[in-house]
Amino acid sequence: MEPALTRFGTQMSQLTGVRAIMKDIIETLRAGAGRSFIDLSAGNPVILPEVEQLWRDCTQDLLASSEYGEVVCRYGSSQGYRPFIDAVVNDFNRRYNLSLTERNILITPGSQSLYFFAANAFGGYTREGSLKQIVLPLSPDYTGYGGVSLYPEAVVSYRPTLEVQESTHRFKYRPDFSRLVIDQSTGCVIFSRPCNPTGNVLSDEEVDKIAALAAPHDVPVLVDSAYGPPFPALNFTELTPRFGGNLVHCLSLSKAGLPGERLGVAIGHPTVIETLEAFQTNACIHASRYGQAIAARAIKSGALAEIAERIIRPHYQHKFEVLEAALDKAMPTDLPWFLHRGEGAIFAWLWLRDLPISDWEFYQALKAAGVIVVPGSSFFPGLREDWKHMRECVRISLTAPVEEIATGMARLAGIVEQIYAQTQVSV
Repeated sequence: MEPALTRFGTQMSQLTGVRAIMKDIIETLRAGAGRSFIDLSAGNPVILPEVEQLWRDCTQDLLASSEYGEVVCRYGSSQGYRPFIDAVVNDFNRRYNLSLTERNILITPGSQSLYFFAANAFGGYTREGSLKQIVLPLSPDYTGYGGVSLYPEAVVSYRPTLEVQESTHRFKYRPDFSRLVIDQSTGCVIFSRPCNPTGNVLSDEEVDKIAALAAPHDVPVLVDSAYGPPFPALNFTELTPRFGGNLVHCLSLSKAGLPGERLGVAIGHPTVIETLEAFQTNACIHASRYGQAIAARAIKSGALAEIAERIIRPHYQHKFEVLEAALDKAMPTDLPWFLHRGEGAIFAWLWLRDLPISDWEFYQALKAAGVIVVPGSSFFPGLREDWKHMRECVRISLTAPVEEIATGMARLAGIVEQIYAQTQVSV
């Protein structure tokens, strides 16, 4: 059967960004015929024993309570399960000295759905026919932003400035405020902090400046804190969450050990929250109440924030340090390779300046050496100009065992050296 698809149906049925790459990766692993690959592509968090035990304990507590039937056997409010909302309100008010009420909170089925709701509630075509843009102020950023709008032309991103340290082979992206445009044509702004894929963290001042540019136009600024504090707290540098005004703080429990339950949280102005809640009501009624019920217990007890800081953050920070040391040891010092500063998240981002081949060809060469990464060009959604930097980067996952990370970086260094050497010989 081949039903006719609408324009939106055709768009939404296509794989975009990393999802298209992952199809190739899965097929490669299946067709390996016993060959061993070091898979440094995954975004799936590691199952850490202490984190899994926390969710087991919370589940057992829920099962033993009179609350279980109400949670699992009944529909609930589209805004979210009240004990979970209360847990978030109380925790954030105490932790960040806020004055939140339940009107500031919306619970969604994962943060991806939250950005889909926001992008199409505030971005796209108005009733008058004008286009409201979804602005990504710093590219590269999360590949999933490329698929959030029903109107792809609404997504627009901007090139950053690069702070490069030649001697240490490190670099960092910063928003280029001389390029960035946020005006009456902007519907909303979205960015991740810490950033998937680069590990970049925008400073407090940069976040405040973006919010200030958007405020005169009543533009919501959604800060994707899927890797931020207080949970999963995957920031390796100081990071202060920002609240109030037109800022919408968005968090996810996926990297805190609940990716299967799909729980996202939006904290923002009641008017924005009400709009997103209405959108959610029409789309899917509400998020998983089971997930919300066990998350309420983990947050209320303080256990989730404690485990995030004591277990989750050190696990990934140590792996970044292993990767960093392996690259420093194996990569030739005379070649133009640069590792993005490790400021958070569960990935490393490598830039090979003037790479003689494309990132996709480099990905294929690494596959032949038994190492799988993700080509970087998938992480520039909405960037309209051609920029060769897009084809010179790769994302490297920190979810593999430390031994595989170290071995993978040694193999990567060997391939890099071969590629640059071949170019020099041919010249």
